Amino acid sequence: MKIYTKTGDKGTTALFTGKRVPKHHIRIESYGTVDELNSFLGLLRDQEIDAHSKEVLALIQNKLFTVGAILATEPNKENRLKIPKISEEDIDFLEKEMDQMNEELPEVTHFILPGGHTTVSYCHVARTVCRRAERMASYLHENEPLPDTLLSYINRLSDYLFVLARKLSKDLQAQEVKWIPEKLDK
Repeated sequence: MKIYTKTGDKGTTALFTGKRVPKHHIRIESYGTVDELNSFLGLLRDQEIDAHSKEVLALIQNKLFTVGAILATEPNKENRLKIPKISEEDIDFLEKEMDQMNEELPEVTHFILPGGHTTVSYCHVARTVCRRAERMASYLHENEPLPDTLLSYINRLSDYLFVLARKLSKDLQAQEVKWIPEKLDK
């Protein structure tokens, strides 16, 4: 089987249902951004981080394929195609992981500037791509409703990635730089 089909040479692509849409369609932008996020999570997982975080990231990557499949399917067609769902348990899992990490971290009192270590920076890049995926999915949701759990999962995932970045900063003994706004002279 060849990887190229030439069916997209005129700027369109097919959804899971076979319906063709422009490659700039919000659905394509949405699941393309989720795919980009998944790639950054793979990059993060390839770093020298603890085994538990690697395992959790692999689970999240799997869930992101589910998210992408949902985004690539027209409304009311998911059941016919037997696409998996994002469940409340998936969201709870992220929350429990954050709660566990937060037990070991100092309280957040300021915004934190991304950086301090390459691995931490990769995590922050993944977090911001996740936020973009959330914005895209939210925009799509205005016109073509998505499951509430999907939007919640993406929102919670960006929170998880923020906490993971903080945990990795601690593990790697990287300094967290607080953002302290400049005082304006009056």
